[in-house]
This record gives sequence, C-alpha cells and structure tokens, in this order.
Amino acid sequence: MKRIMVTNDDGIMSDGLIRLVAAVKKYGEVWVVAPESERSAFSHCITLRESIEVRPRTDFPIEGVKAFECSGSPADCVRVGGLNVLPERPDVLVSGINYGYNAATDIQYSGTLGAAFEGSFQGYHAIAVSEAADDCHEIADHYLEQLLDEAMEKRLDYGQVYNINFPKGKLSECKGVLYDRKVSRGMFYTDRYKQTRERDDGTMELMVDGRWTAVGEEGTDLAAIVDGYISVGIVNNVS
Repeated sequence: MKRIMVTNDDGIMSDGLIRLVAAVKKYGEVWVVAPESERSAFSHCITLRESIEVRPRTDFPIEGVKAFECSGSPADCVRVGGLNVLPERPDVLVSGINYGYNAATDIQYSGTLGAAFEGSFQGYHAIAVSEAADDCHEIADHYLEQLLDEAMEKRLDYGQVYNINFPKGKLSECKGVLYDRKVSRGMFYTDRYKQTRERDDGTMELMVDGRWTAVGEEGTDLAAIVDGYISVGIVNNVS
C-alpha cells in the first residue's frame, strides 16, 4: 500500500480534487494538502518571506482521508506536506484534477505542474491530471482509474512528471488515448492585453485577452487534445 499526497491549484474543495481523491483511495493511505483557494498560474513559486498557515479541514467530503488547507502556493503545499504535515514522506504525489488543460507552453505557468515538479524534486512519484475547463466530466470519469493504474507503475526519473490531459466533450466523442506525447511548443491562446483604463497620470490598466490558436505539432500533447484524444506523456524539468 502506498502513501499518497494529493494537491492542486484550484483549491481544496474543488470538484476535480475531490474526484481525484476518491479515485486514488484504493492505492493506500491518502493525505490532502491543497491551497485554501484558487492558485492558478502560480507555476513553481514558493513562499520565502512570509509564514505559511496549514489548517485541518474536518469537513472534507471523502471519508478516511486526512485533509489540510494551506495559505501558500501549490508547490508550498507539497513542501510543507511532505516535510511537516505527513508523519512520513509520501510515495506518490498526485496533482489535479485541474479545471483546464496543462499542456504545451501553458505547462510553464501551471500551478498544477509546479506542484507535481516539486514532488518529483522531493523524490516522490509525481503525476499531474487535467481536463477541459468544462462541466462535462464523462471522459475523465471513464478513463481515470485505468490511467492512474498505469501512472502508478510507470518508471519515472528525477525531475519527471507523468502528465495526463483529458479532452473536452462527451465520452462518445473521445477517440481514445495517445501515449508518449511530447510537449508542444505551441499554445492554446496567443496572449495579448487589452487596455481597460488609462489614468490621468499615464498609468494603464490591462487585462489578458488571449486569442485561441490551438494548433499542435504531430505527436504532441496539444495536437492530441485538439483532435479529441486523451494525451499522456512524461514531462521533464531537468536538463
């Protein structure tokens, strides 16, 4: 039986994390250490000059799981979880299920992947799971157990994360699973900013206004997701 720590960047009471915790219970002892609220796009940042609060959540909806919310980033959750909260180091760190893809160049901004990479640097078997930002979860719910079974047994080296992305749509629309997907150099959105206000002193207020440009190279995670496949691959963060 494994000791598993689960985290995310959407917050401790997010639907995706709760579904993931329910799925990993069969593998062993499960601990949740997750942000108290949304920490999307926090990447791999950690807290250095402020204290971090970690509080038990006795209202976590999955029985038999010890759950804690953390005031810090997703990577902070992994660090304090493994070093201070759990009585012993976890064997596995699972991050997700993220509300929105974590593939292609978006990986560099992702709090979900930041947490997973921190897990891999701490010596844990690290898995990241994401799905479309959509209310239909049929594909993830159908394939999650199968892909977690495979992920738990996959050999990973230091600095590697097993990355799973479920496409948008109903189960009947999913074309299957594509393995060994490389990380695309493309992007789902081309970033640009729109000015929402300009003050008299010349200060500009800007908001991200991305333009959908999701075209991925053959054999990549982005191409798989856009084409309606589940993308599975190993992401490296060590050169």
